[in-house]
Amino acid sequence: MFLSVVIPAYNEEHRIGGTLRTILAYLAQQPYTVEIIVVDDGSHDATACIVTSFCGKDPPVHLLQNGRNRGKGFSVRNGFLHACGEYLLFSDADLSTPIEEVEQLFAALREPCDIAIASRGLPGSRIEVHQPWYRENMGRVFNVLVRALAVPGIRDTQCGFKCFTREAALDICQRMTRERFGFDVEMLYLARRLGYRVREVPAVWRNSPQTRVHAVRDSASMAGDLLRIRWNDVRGRYDERKHITAACHRGDAKPGR
Repeated sequence: MFLSVVIPAYNEEHRIGGTLRTILAYLAQQPYTVEIIVVDDGSHDATACIVTSFCGKDPPVHLLQNGRNRGKGFSVRNGFLHACGEYLLFSDADLSTPIEEVEQLFAALREPCDIAIASRGLPGSRIEVHQPWYRENMGRVFNVLVRALAVPGIRDTQCGFKCFTREAALDICQRMTRERFGFDVEMLYLARRLGYRVREVPAVWRNSPQTRVHAVRDSASMAGDLLRIRWNDVRGRYDERKHITAACHRGDAKPGR
């Protein structure tokens, strides 16, 4: 088995080093092949330099650079399109969901399903550090809108820890239009539309106080994205893939250790 871990990063110099050390320490002990891809989304700090210092490690770490700030959705798509794995995981740079939880996603994928997502909304989820009360309440309102307008039955679309089969990831990435925070919903909307099986898995989650999500501005933007997703579908924008091809051609890409 070959896992690609994609980490979108924007001005993460204060935590990307610790995140990579934690991920490397865990994945180096696992029996499957691994690569880590950090996508630098136009950072103005030392993020890229710190990631470069990890290149050459085992498991291998690769740096992709967007050139300018394009958004988390663009970064995840860019990482997926450059990944070599059979399974593609994206994880937030703050590791709010610990990397060890990937084993729970693998268990769901073996059941089988095509996409396994960590969820804070299921019985069995463990929230070890909560968001402020107003963020939690705004998240509940947003989830109601998401279930009503886009992906009924999914309790948590926004947890930043999702694992895809390669086929599902590339099929979805070549149809995506949202580049910022609404991309999670669009990916799951497309998954349902294309017939891929999605499974929510109870998650361990620890809120990061350094989150860059603005409670009002970004919530309004994500709500607008819900309407755009439905409008894109009405207009037929999801019926054909963009002419984007996966770019995996690294010499260290092998099917197994």
